[in-house]
Amino acid sequence: MTVHAGRPIRLVLADDQATVRDALAVMLDLDDDVDVVGAAANGAEAVELAGSRSPDVVLLDLNMPVLGGVAATERIRAAHPGVAILILTTFDDDESILSALRAGAVGYLTKDANREAIMQAVRTAAAGQTVLDPAVQLRLVALATRNTAPAVRDAGPAAPGVSFTTREQEILELIGQGLRNGEIAEHLVISEATVKTHINNLFAKAGFRTRADAVRYALRG
Repeated sequence: MTVHAGRPIRLVLADDQATVRDALAVMLDLDDDVDVVGAAANGAEAVELAGSRSPDVVLLDLNMPVLGGVAATERIRAAHPGVAILILTTFDDDESILSALRAGAVGYLTKDANREAIMQAVRTAAAGQTVLDPAVQLRLVALATRNTAPAVRDAGPAAPGVSFTTREQEILELIGQGLRNGEIAEHLVISEATVKTHINNLFAKAGFRTRADAVRYALRG
């Protein structure tokens, strides 16, 4: 039923608009894979619920009173590194996207996403994988295209003495653009098995625990 040892994914959601918050809670709680264990009206409440309700995933809006989504993401990740943060917002500008990913979010969706897209994003985030709205992915691709070389080389070492091969740097850049393994393989004209080998190598070198770590590293600037 779910990736969490036969139990539903525990979800906390936060949005300052009561109608949106209530609609999301009802919609997501209908799925057997998800158990909505808390709903917050601002980022500060989300941080508190992340500590008291032991969620697997926190679904956050960005623009909230008291404490915004980016700050809430930073605090939750610092106190509860095992909790996956998924952003659901109306904002899709470069600054908002990058700020959220750098703060520790593993996914970013805009509010025009349909129910199935949101549900799949929750499942993907709970599995420790990165998920990006197609429109957001396009913005990241455009951003990476404008700053291809600095995206990796100027980001600073992920760990002391880390050194990537040329192929690993290429793959890291494509991960930062939101591409999946199959898409990377097609882009570089190599097998998906070879892509996985390179990813395993660069993860081991850099100490990445999840694909989200690699995305954030590739997008640092």
